Amino acid sequence: MAKKRKEISLDDLEEELAEEGEGLEEIEEEEAEIEEIEEFSLEEISAEEEVEELFEEEIVPEEEIVEEERIPEEEIIDERIYTVPLKKARRGPRTKWAKKSIRYLREFTQRHMKPEYLVISQEVNEKVWSRGIQKPPRKLRVRITKDINGLAVVYLA
Repeated sequence: MAKKRKEISLDDLEEELAEEGEGLEEIEEEEAEIEEIEEFSLEEISAEEEVEELFEEEIVPEEEIVEEERIPEEEIIDERIYTVPLKKARRGPRTKWAKKSIRYLREFTQRHMKPEYLVISQEVNEKVWSRGIQKPPRKLRVRITKDINGLAVVYLA
C-alpha cells in the first residue's frame, strides 16, 4: 500500500519560513543583550582562588568528600556464601542459557534466603553474561546478604 503524500503549496511554505525568520530575529536580539564577562589574567590568581571565585564555594579536602559519599550501611541480619549450580539452565535452547541462569540464581536465592525483595548485583550479572548468552558458567560462587527490611543482595564471593 502506497503512502499518501501531503501537498504543500509554495505560498504556505514561504509563510512558514517568514514566521520562523521572525522567531530567529527575536533570538538574535536576546543574544545581543547578554552581558560580557570581565577579563582577568590567570597569572594574578592562584588555582584555588580562581575556583572559589567561580563557584563561590570552599574547596573541601578529598578525605571529607570520601566520607560524605559513603552509603550508610544497613544492619545485616544474615550473610551466607553459596555455590549455585547453574547446570539445569543448559536444558532447552542454547540461545536462552544465560537468561535461564539468572532465573535459576533468583529461584535459588528465594528458596534459601526467603527475602521480601531481591537484588542481583551488577558484578554477578556481568559474570553470568561475560561469555555471552550461549556459554554461562556451570557454577557460580556468590555471597548473599539479608538485612532487617528483608532485602537480599547477591554479590560475587
